[in-house]
Amino acid sequence: MADKRRFTLFAQFLVDSFPNASRVFDVAGGMGALNEALTAKGRQCLTFDFRHKRLDVPYAEREFKLTEPCEADLVVGLHADGATRLIIEYAALHRIPYAVVPCCSDNSMPYKPWMRYLTELAKNGRLTALEAVLPMEGRARVIYGAPLT
Repeated sequence: MADKRRFTLFAQFLVDSFPNASRVFDVAGGMGALNEALTAKGRQCLTFDFRHKRLDVPYAEREFKLTEPCEADLVVGLHADGATRLIIEYAALHRIPYAVVPCCSDNSMPYKPWMRYLTELAKNGRLTALEAVLPMEGRARVIYGAPLT
């Protein structure tokens, strides 16, 4: 069973790690629970997903693409499944910070190689690639960073 604290814990991590990021894109954000947690912490957030049933938060019911106009200071994904790689690619292309909590890969790669792959993807995109662990059950490793200057 997923840790119900994951949204609050990740939101606090994001606020602590990126204090100047006021506008956040939450990619593959499901019903918008991370959006709700970030909004409670004073951030503006837009969630991208295809859910018809969702919380009353700013929501874009469409696929997130690299061509999405960049109106964010930070792009994130919490267990974003197949969108995790895209989040890092978007951050590299638009030169903004990112943070992901990967769970399953989009290419059936086992978890540890998937984490190494994502770290290399960030570095190859001229982004820093730091790691942290959220104090929660389940997949809790965060890969995060910002553009190299």
